[in-house]
Amino acid sequence: MAAEERTATPAGIAAWVLQILLGLAIAGAGAAKLAGDFGMVRMFDDIGTGQWLRFVVGALEVAAAVGLMVPRLRALAAFCLLLLLIGATLVNLTVLDSNPLSAIALAALASGILLLRRQELPFRPKR
Repeated sequence: MAAEERTATPAGIAAWVLQILLGLAIAGAGAAKLAGDFGMVRMFDDIGTGQWLRFVVGALEVAAAVGLMVPRLRALAAFCLLLLLIGATLVNLTVLDSNPLSAIALAALASGILLLRRQELPFRPKR
């Protein structure tokens, strides 16, 4: 079986750097939610939906962080994270009345990955 020849392009390297940065940040945030970090418990109390949402969001974040490292899933994981981070930004602005800068910065990383990996999306428009 012949191995695929792969060449590193500047865009590919940039995408991997963004994926690793976003993956580490999101995995840490998800792990803190799942571990019951006091700040996370308090934040979800302030949101008012109950702690079940903390577990759901934490699991989604950890799953997306793993997905960013899997070539078949990385674009879809970035897309799902972008949606999650848009929601986080809206919650920060409307419910928590807190600074959404970290969610916006992470959403920018996810957007960069999507831009660089858009051809890998399973639902991209056909030409």
